[in-house]
Amino acid sequence: MLSRKATSDSHGQDSFYFLGWEAYVKNPYDRLKNPAGIVQMGLAENQLSVHLLESWLAKNSDALMLKTNGESVFRELALFQDYHGFPPLKNELVKLLARIRGNKVKFDPNKLVLTAGATAANETMIFCLADPGEAFLLPTPYYPGFDRDLKWRTEVEIVPITCSSSNGFRITMSALEEAYRQAQRLQLKVKGVFMTNPSNPLGTTMTREELNYIITFAAEKRIHIISDEIYSATVFDSPSSFISILEAVMDRNLDKTDLWNRIHVVYSISKDLGMPGFRVGCIYSNNQTVVSAATKMSSFELVSSQTQFLISKILSDMKFTRKYMKENQKRIKKRKEMLVSGLKLAGVRCLKSNAGLFCWVDMRHLLVSNTFEAEKNLWEKIIFEVGLNISPGSSFHCSEPGWFRICFANMTEETLQVAIRRTKVFVQSISSNSQQRRSSIIGRWVSKLSAYDHEPHR
Repeated sequence: MLSRKATSDSHGQDSFYFLGWEAYVKNPYDRLKNPAGIVQMGLAENQLSVHLLESWLAKNSDALMLKTNGESVFRELALFQDYHGFPPLKNELVKLLARIRGNKVKFDPNKLVLTAGATAANETMIFCLADPGEAFLLPTPYYPGFDRDLKWRTEVEIVPITCSSSNGFRITMSALEEAYRQAQRLQLKVKGVFMTNPSNPLGTTMTREELNYIITFAAEKRIHIISDEIYSATVFDSPSSFISILEAVMDRNLDKTDLWNRIHVVYSISKDLGMPGFRVGCIYSNNQTVVSAATKMSSFELVSSQTQFLISKILSDMKFTRKYMKENQKRIKKRKEMLVSGLKLAGVRCLKSNAGLFCWVDMRHLLVSNTFEAEKNLWEKIIFEVGLNISPGSSFHCSEPGWFRICFANMTEETLQVAIRRTKVFVQSISSNSQQRRSSIIGRWVSKLSAYDHEPHR
């Protein structure tokens, strides 16, 4: 008696990514109350600089009390809210977007649509650009939530652009072309390329070469590009290493061509500012028809007026936001290096990265066989025996078993050290067991050979 949507299992909730969360919720680690519990390392949340925001709020109580220059704006915020959005917030967001990109790109608030987080923004973009049964190409590995966000309600298909460890999971033109041919074999009309830059789960920024491959490909195929850039201010090695798709297109003097109208950027304050609970995201598009349609759709996913007011006040303090971004990047880098060095001492290596709140970790040497079944078995051991909720590569559609995403910014330094110690003990136990098995096998062969040597010649 329910709808097809309500009764289908197409939401993607059965992914190992989500199942790991369920295991954590049932047995969460707590230093005092449950020290043997599961440490949550599957959540890409930034808790490293929350207290900086709390300090700002303590000094700017008017923002929390819904006041401007000491005068209450409660009535204005409590009454009808236009779904075009609070103009001060849109103005501050475009300034922020420009600053993160080194002011190499200018942003127009009239091309920006507010949404309740990046999840809503991404789904809205798919609704605007594709019909059910059409497809977007996504580089692998990609965030497991996209199977829900991009497909579940829109009924649009995802065709993977398969990237491999042989070149650090970088996008190639041959991979783009092969994904397009695969879509044709499946009789799917390709509407665009969807990408995350910086990458989730890789924690890497796209090179100019990769961006140019995508731009050339989209121009030739006359398709769209959606660039999810929600981690753009987490880049910690050098701000110049992050190149927005908008900048890359402008550098090729293609901003006056029809391709410019097929470029769309998604952003939110969830990762860069560590405020996912406020649900503030946006779409930036050069296509006025898309902006108009997305604005109409935003009436189903409005950001509350008091939230818009508060965030606009925070962002308008440019001295604070600059200081916050700089300090936040330092903390992310330090925490990432702590995880990487700890895992290295445990005999586990990570893909070299320069952004994000996670590491892409190579555990292929811990598999009993080069299969996804072996990866699943290893993942289950790590969750239920080691007590760490990390996410297996298969849930990110990685083409190679044995890779895992491990998050490091959603916990205290002390908790991270607990996780590193557990990992080291686990890896050592596997190495010890492997050595014992090898010794046992060698012992049996030596015994057989010894027995053979003593047999009389025939």
